[in-house]
Amino acid sequence: MKRLFFVPLSVLLTLLPSCAQPDPQEQLLQEKRCSNCELQGVDLTAADLEKAQLNGANLSDAKLSQANLSGGLLDGAVLSNADLSNAKLDGAGLGRADLSNANLQRANLQRAYLRGANLTGADLTGANLTDADLSAANLDGAKLDGAVLTGALMPDGAVQN
Repeated sequence: MKRLFFVPLSVLLTLLPSCAQPDPQEQLLQEKRCSNCELQGVDLTAADLEKAQLNGANLSDAKLSQANLSGGLLDGAVLSNADLSNAKLDGAGLGRADLSNANLQRANLQRAYLRGANLTGADLTGANLTDADLSAANLDGAKLDGAVLTGALMPDGAVQN
């Protein structure tokens, strides 16, 4: 005679492979894309994120020091209080990004698109902003000591010599 066994649903669910969404940090590192992801406070120090797609991602308080974000798409991303010191952001799209109070010391922002970005209180000491587009950006309280602004399009529409 055959016996039927009843297994509680909770036991079955623990035995099945996880169908949950992948961890946003792992997804970013593997696929170099994670638009609108919650990555607040993540440690991506020295990560290779060249040409990563991070539009609208929340990277506030993230550690991105020495990270390679060259050519990355970060339009509308939240990078407030993030550490981007010595990061490579050349050619990155940062339109309307929130970089308020971010540490961008010695960051390479050559040809970066920062139109409409919020750089309030950001530390851009020694940053390279050659040929960057800062039109309509908010630089209130930003530190620009030693920053290279040659050819940069400033918030008022002037081009730096």
